[in-house]
Amino acid sequence: MNVLEIYTESTPNPTKLKFVTSKQLLPQMIFEGKGVDECADSPFALALFEEFPEIGEVFISNNFVTLTKVDDSKDWFEVIYTIKAFMHTYITEGNVIVSDRFIEAYKESMKSQSTGAADIEQKIIHLLETYVRPAVETDGGNIAFEQFDQGIVTVKLQGACSGCPSSTATLKDGIEAMLKRMLPEVKEVVALAE
Repeated sequence: MNVLEIYTESTPNPTKLKFVTSKQLLPQMIFEGKGVDECADSPFALALFEEFPEIGEVFISNNFVTLTKVDDSKDWFEVIYTIKAFMHTYITEGNVIVSDRFIEAYKESMKSQSTGAADIEQKIIHLLETYVRPAVETDGGNIAFEQFDQGIVTVKLQGACSGCPSSTATLKDGIEAMLKRMLPEVKEVVALAE
């Protein structure tokens, strides 16, 4: 019998904390809920919102959950152990992380994105997934390709990357510089406004 372990990692964004589990929660998929009304397809996220009113966003990917604390009256250290205990119970009892409907819709959207993308977009997506995504996942976030138009790459920052004070520097100094170096068609990288 495997024992579930959960530990936390700080992120560059002080309002967000990454909870890493020894079990895959959502392999090769991403769920992001910015409030109860966005969690119909994730009973796990919904339960976290209902149990912890200080939580304002839930981001789930692979083996981690990044939570955003919106209630400044409590510090992370005041709720961290309660959240870990809640997650541990929820996961070990085999409760649903996301609905089957969400999984099917996610797979379908990824399939249509990859088949409908132009050659340059495929290259951008490959570079983001190969070089950038692993780094931002380490910080509890994600980067998703949105579009390429007239030299401008638009991405969506999620999880700990969303609203992070250092995300602009990372976007311009890291991601934009790499894409411009590897793909001369890229002139600029911008993030969708939240």
